[in-house]
Amino acid sequence: MYSLNVPVPGRVARLASDLFPYLAPFDRARDRHTLVCKRFEDVEFDRLREQLRRALAGQPAFEARVTDIRFFEEPPRGAAPVVYLAVESPGLLDLHRTLADEFGAIEGIEGDDYVPHVTLARGGSLADARAVASQPLDPIEWTVSQLDVYDSSFRETAASISLPA
Repeated sequence: MYSLNVPVPGRVARLASDLFPYLAPFDRARDRHTLVCKRFEDVEFDRLREQLRRALAGQPAFEARVTDIRFFEEPPRGAAPVVYLAVESPGLLDLHRTLADEFGAIEGIEGDDYVPHVTLARGGSLADARAVASQPLDPIEWTVSQLDVYDSSFRETAASISLPA
């Protein structure tokens, strides 16, 4: 599976590191932090890359902002709860809708169900999730000027697309 990801700034990784004492009780704390814009299942890479280049033609850079810590009590996939950094970005929401219209939406996690976020940890107790979510943070703002095509089978970026595309 591939995904189109928004690279997050180093400040987000530092924030996640600062939160690690609160994430230690979870089954899995993320060491790689990403912001997924759109997932692509059952697609060949070269074809996807060309389709994305066409779909993203003229796509301007946009703003994003980490606002607070939240959790999904019952995520549609995987172990619960999922603790995450909430991201506000009208530009990202618009881009996601455009790509979901063009490529289709994965039920339960995309389209109207899409929640922009950076996963911190999953598989702990609700009490632990509440403890992390209660931590204050200063918002982190950045301009998204690049998107990465991520290959989950190799766990690496397969291509990058600069914005404006």
